[in-house]
This record gives sequence, C-alpha cells and structure tokens, in this order.
Amino acid sequence: MFSNATILVTGGTGSWGHELIRQLLPQNPRKVTVFSRNESSQVAMKREFEDPRLSFCIGDIRDKEALLKACEGVDYVFHLAALKHVPVCEEQPYEALKTNVIGTQHVIEAAIENKVKKVINISTDKAANPSNFYGMTKAIGEKLIVQANLLQSDTRFICVRGGNVLGTNGSVVHLFIKQIKEKNQIGITDKNMTRFFLTQEEAISLLLRGAMEGVGGEIFVMMMPTCKIIDLAEVLTEHLGKTDVSVVELGIRPGEKIHEILLSEFESHTTVTYDDQYLVILPTIDIPKLKAHYSSYPKVKIDSFCSSHSLMNKEDIKALLMKGGFLT
Repeated sequence: MFSNATILVTGGTGSWGHELIRQLLPQNPRKVTVFSRNESSQVAMKREFEDPRLSFCIGDIRDKEALLKACEGVDYVFHLAALKHVPVCEEQPYEALKTNVIGTQHVIEAAIENKVKKVINISTDKAANPSNFYGMTKAIGEKLIVQANLLQSDTRFICVRGGNVLGTNGSVVHLFIKQIKEKNQIGITDKNMTRFFLTQEEAISLLLRGAMEGVGGEIFVMMMPTCKIIDLAEVLTEHLGKTDVSVVELGIRPGEKIHEILLSEFESHTTVTYDDQYLVILPTIDIPKLKAHYSSYPKVKIDSFCSSHSLMNKEDIKALLMKGGFLT
C-alpha cells in the first residue's frame, strides 16, 4: 500500500509520529512529510532519521491554506496533530476546539481538494462517552471523519481509536521513574484508577493495519490490555529496588475519569469483532457498501470495553514494560 506513495503526517514530531515514521520508511514510500508547529523538534527528528525521503513542513492544522499546500500530491494522510492533555483542554477549551475540531475539518477539506486516497485519523479512548473537553473534541473529530465519507469525493476516511501508549510524551511511566529516583515518592490521582496500555511498536503496527484494511467510515478499536495505575507504580518501584517509596493520593484532576472506556454501550450495538486485535464500530448513518463489507463479521459480545475489566496482574505489567524497553 505504501510502496512508492507520498505520505503526510500531521503532528508527526511526537512519540506516535516517531514510531509511525520508523515503521513507514521500511515500506519504501517515495516521500514522507512531517507537518507540525515545532521547529526544534523537526530539526532533531531530521538529524535522528537522516533519510532523504523524509521531509519537514512547518505548519498548523488551524491554517487551512498551509494544509492545502502540504497535501498537494499526497496519497495518504495520517492525522496525529491534536491538543491532548486533559487539564490543558479543560483550562483552554477554545484552543482545543480550534485544533481538534476545526483543524480536523481542515484536514478533511485539504485531503478532498487534493484527491488524497485515504485519511487515517488517530483517536482516543476519551472519545467514548466523553466526560472532559478533550474527549468531546475528539468525539466530534471522529464524527467529522466518519461523515466525510458521504461527501462527493473518492477520498476514504478511517478512524483508529486506542488508549495510552507506553513511553509517549508525558507518559506516566517516565513520570513515575523520575519520582521514584528523585523523591522516593509517587503521586497518583486516585489509587483505584485504571487505564489501557500498549507499547508504541504494537500500537503503530495496529494503526498501520487499520489504515491498510479500512474501507472508509468505520472506527477501528484497538483491543488493549488494562491495569491499575497503582500496580504499575509498584512494579516500577520493585524493579528499581526501592523499599521506602511512599504513594500520595493527589485527587482527580478536572475532567479526569477513574476508568476509561474504548467502547461505549451505545456503540456496542453497531460493533463487530474484526479479530482478536480489533473491534470495528460501524456508524449509525448509512455509508454505501460499508455494512455489506462487514456483514460476515460477528456482532460484538460485550456491552462495553472498560479499563476496569480483565486487569493485568503484576507479572503481566512487568512483561509489557519489558517489551516496551522500560525494564531490563
């Protein structure tokens, strides 16, 4: 699919973007362009990869004209750019709206005008039954992407929804390791909190698979393992050989949930089991040929997919951290 293709990655200098590009380059694309706002991150990334097929474009998805120019001659767009931190979006909702909603609409319009083949939108568990402004903007972004398949164009639009990825910017793993080493103390918002986790490599492999196999209009949901945050903290503490680390409960931040969900009860009614790695949410609106394409897949047998279910034990968490390169 990506051989000899031209690819644009919005927000490509982040952790997801790094891993995505690391996995895309061996697939022999003609050109991969990173479109983002951060000049210094682009320079560092260029030095890191040193690949002539990788180019960089300073731009903001809020700027439609810049996106229109960046999408010229592009075959595939991976839309990663977003404001992602829950407290930031709670405190500055209009900024989150401009980036996550209006910016996504700009991506749709630029892709259609330039006859892009596929747009793959990266979404989040917080878009399912959203309780914070970040989740609400990502939920609207999903709706826009799905609806875009009804516009008069040959561009296909696909969503891939996942949870937390180990080691991304602002990851709790890095924070806990730093707190354990420097303070002998870990700050946790609530000891009952659970989250979905996957390694960067696994998450991007799933993302690429969804990109290749999606037909347009569906939301691929990654089946991700879950764990209690307190268990994750204790595994890191034990690995670092610390016995005097205290845990301080900080209280839930604005907009934060105790448990996340990747699939809501409402969505489960139109969801099929794709395989052991993916669920596929089909829209309630009628997108030509989409339901027929998935008619042979079994209806999902769960009412929802919550991070409080099927929790990993400490050995499983340790194995996941080792796979992600955080423990040796």
